Amino acid sequence: MYDAEVLVVGCGNVLFKDDGFGPLTVQQIEENEKNRPLPSNVMTIDAGTSAPHYLFSLPNPMWKKIIILDIADFEGNAGDIKKLSKEDVPVGKYQDPHSLSVVDPLDDLEEVEIVIIACKPERISSPFVEYGLTESVEKAIPKAIDMVYEEVII
Repeated sequence: MYDAEVLVVGCGNVLFKDDGFGPLTVQQIEENEKNRPLPSNVMTIDAGTSAPHYLFSLPNPMWKKIIILDIADFEGNAGDIKKLSKEDVPVGKYQDPHSLSVVDPLDDLEEVEIVIIACKPERISSPFVEYGLTESVEKAIPKAIDMVYEEVII
């Protein structure tokens, strides 16, 4: 299904303000791919909210690296970008929220390098719907995109 050596996966919910960082960053990469092409072994995916569980639970032997774009709470200011490893992410973050499974889907990807490019959010509106990113997070997207390209062009 996702036949590529490298996946760039945007996680989050565009309905809840800065939680849309991952999908909107992937969207910008895709919109600019004509001017800034990705290598042919790279695939972009807008995984949304519950899709990451299904994606990460169905590993493909082709995968060598997964780059996840998402928000995360870490020391710093809103809009800061930080590269994280899967050990830096809370256990179960990419589990299906409707399941009782205690297995973290990222743990099943032992042979795959996992890189999380995280943005510190300013505002998450959940459960209230608010479209669009805050200015600080929107300004962080170009840096996140540059970090994706650094990861895929190595």
